[in-house]
Amino acid sequence: MKGQPLHKDTVVIHEGYQDQEHFGSLAVPLYQTSTYSFENAAQGGNRFAGGEDGYIYSRLGNPTVRVLEERIAAIENGAAALAFGSGMAAVSAILTHITQSGDHILCSRGIYGCTFGLLKIMEKKYNIKHDLIRMDNEEEIEKFIRPETVCIYLETPINPTMELVNLEAVVNVGKRHGLQVIVDNTFSSPYLQNPLSLGGDFVVHSATKYINGHGDVVGGLLIGKEKEEIAKIRSTIQKDYGGIMSPFDAWLLIRGLKTLPIRMERHSENAEKLIAYLKTKKYVEEIYYPFDKDNPQFDIAKRQMRAGGGLISFTVKGGRKEAQRFMDHLKLIKIAVSLGDAETLIQHPATMTHSGVPEEGRLEMGITDSLLRLSVGLEHPDDLIHDLEAAFAALKNA
Repeated sequence: MKGQPLHKDTVVIHEGYQDQEHFGSLAVPLYQTSTYSFENAAQGGNRFAGGEDGYIYSRLGNPTVRVLEERIAAIENGAAALAFGSGMAAVSAILTHITQSGDHILCSRGIYGCTFGLLKIMEKKYNIKHDLIRMDNEEEIEKFIRPETVCIYLETPINPTMELVNLEAVVNVGKRHGLQVIVDNTFSSPYLQNPLSLGGDFVVHSATKYINGHGDVVGGLLIGKEKEEIAKIRSTIQKDYGGIMSPFDAWLLIRGLKTLPIRMERHSENAEKLIAYLKTKKYVEEIYYPFDKDNPQFDIAKRQMRAGGGLISFTVKGGRKEAQRFMDHLKLIKIAVSLGDAETLIQHPATMTHSGVPEEGRLEMGITDSLLRLSVGLEHPDDLIHDLEAAFAALKNA
């Protein structure tokens, strides 16, 4: 099919793998090996010197992991990618690669709790400062740029408030001021949003979530628009820090990726049905979802996302006590802090994923005690609504 670009639905199944190079195996083989033998001493020396392609040691590269890296790079419209043992390993790698002591990072005002923790470590140990800011428009972003600012790091949608960042505005500022733009694309998945196509420089994913989709892998991915930059990170940060992905986890992620398009479509369809239901409940005060037509950021969502995805955040009347009572009366929906699984999950960000963020900071991010984050799974929506209805009834009868 030369000359005809493949659709993402096809790329997630075929990219980066030639079965005839692996004895005709239709499934990508699992190369569960730590090291590789050389034909002779000269070959070993040449590979270590970079004069010959080939595998040396699985911390430096593995055939199964490489298929995953090539596939995810293609899906994200990037030039190359790296696989890590966790999403935070990927975040740590790119921020370590870009920054030096004394630098400054601009961040979206809401970020994952562990990313917030990493930024605090970088500030304390290496004097790398950061600002958490609203990124509503270019003028607002430019107010916070310092001479030592080197990059803009953001999530969109933001965890857990589902607030959107206008990627076009951020990229415009980045280009004007020579700042690299890094986007955590976990909540959208590469099927629904492609920041590199909108001008971003790097994308990170917690592959644990939608890319895997089955709740049985922890992993991270970093995708860049320039091969040379990814190669530098592979040969320095990843090699020496050692936060690599295991071949088996890569194999599971390759399997999960094959169904990403149809899973994301079902997640999004189910989420929209639950949104319609939640709007009928008097105990629900606010609903946050990118493709909700009542969302003031709906126009931004339509410009940079293909659909709304499976994450809904909403607030219930009252506070922590009422939110936790609601959660405790759910039966089908599980209380868990991950997302993107086949199972529907719910969590309380203020006491769970963002409990490490001081209360003042949480409130600035919009994370109140009444906020709940719902990761809508693949179950029949009627069954999910029935479960939610029983939990709302418990609030009524309290």
